[in-house]
Amino acid sequence: MSAPSSRSDITSGHWLIRWPGPVATIALAQLLGTSLWFSANSAADDLMRTWHVTAADIGWLTSAVQAGFIMGTLAIALGGMADGFRASRIFVIASIAGSFFNACFAWFSDGLISAAVFRFLVGVSLAGIYPMGMKLIVSWSPERTGQALAQLVAMLTLGTALPHALREVSGGLSWQYVILASSVFALLGAGLIYQLGDGPHLPKARTEPSGQGRGSVFTAFRVSGFRAAAWGYFGHMWELYTFWTIVPLLVQRTVLGTEYARIGVSGLSFFIIAIGAVGSLAGGILSRHFGSAKVALGALAASFLCSLLFIVFWKNLPAGALLAIVLFWGATVVADSPQFSALSAKSCPPHLVGAALAIQNSIGFAITVVSIAATTALFEHIGVDSIWLLLPGPIFGLAGYAWASRRTASPC
Repeated sequence: MSAPSSRSDITSGHWLIRWPGPVATIALAQLLGTSLWFSANSAADDLMRTWHVTAADIGWLTSAVQAGFIMGTLAIALGGMADGFRASRIFVIASIAGSFFNACFAWFSDGLISAAVFRFLVGVSLAGIYPMGMKLIVSWSPERTGQALAQLVAMLTLGTALPHALREVSGGLSWQYVILASSVFALLGAGLIYQLGDGPHLPKARTEPSGQGRGSVFTAFRVSGFRAAAWGYFGHMWELYTFWTIVPLLVQRTVLGTEYARIGVSGLSFFIIAIGAVGSLAGGILSRHFGSAKVALGALAASFLCSLLFIVFWKNLPAGALLAIVLFWGATVVADSPQFSALSAKSCPPHLVGAALAIQNSIGFAITVVSIAATTALFEHIGVDSIWLLLPGPIFGLAGYAWASRRTASPC
């Protein structure tokens, strides 16, 4: 039976299933699918104890996911798949593959090398989930892209935080079962997108990918609006995933770990990351009144201020004040992401949206590999003070946006 492509009510025999709206369905599928992203980080303590690895090694596991994501997005964008096949089909296949490789990581990893291989393959699979989720949002709701993408990124943020919550409530369960839960979630997300299908607001996918997309996708960077949004996005990415990676380490090594021991490292990490969903949703609402550009730049500046305050005062502030800074940081560090993506999507013609977003993601995640590796390695030597490495990201993003937006635009 073929999947319905544009209905919210699905009938089968005598049963009627009422699905939520398309944007909510895609956002929920994104939550479930992206729970694969940081599933290994939720088991960091167990892995460090069992495999005798360091915090820097856990950072390399995260970087393996990022590297896989980069390879996947490059293949999708330059190979023509992003705009040559139905986004829903890519999303479903990628979710199933990611679920499988994540389960393999849980059961068959016996050390850092094998674990990195499986995490790399999870990253490749995620390349078909996150960018295709953005394209699906555009295909269903082009008239409110900023707010709709904010919902999508909010769910990605919750998906990132979800493994920490699962770890906290799992009791005495083995870490393998906690990671397997993410695989089950990804399969559920695949089912939601299979039922929903593609939206009506993008050109129909070509039956065969065209080689023209390989070169033409880079013409998006000739458009001043796309180029400015991309520079802001790249600066934002230097900070975001490194922050998410080291949140458990920050909790452990500061007064937060001792003052809020009853919540636990995993529980506190969940709240610090998950509050980014609130920031994304708030940014989406504000974008309707002030525009995506002002919201994105404001959030990027706010996250810079939070990181600066944390670096300067983390040794001296009481736990409550430090927690307030970290929570506000967690809310603002991701709130700019959907707005930069919305600006990018609006700057290009529909036939380049999928590939342009995928290539932007690819470059952005290449930046995160460097940032994560550098910060976690430095963390081994100087501890929490290594956070100063995050500061250049927002500065670069703000300056790059201002510079690129003043350049002369060329037709895409």
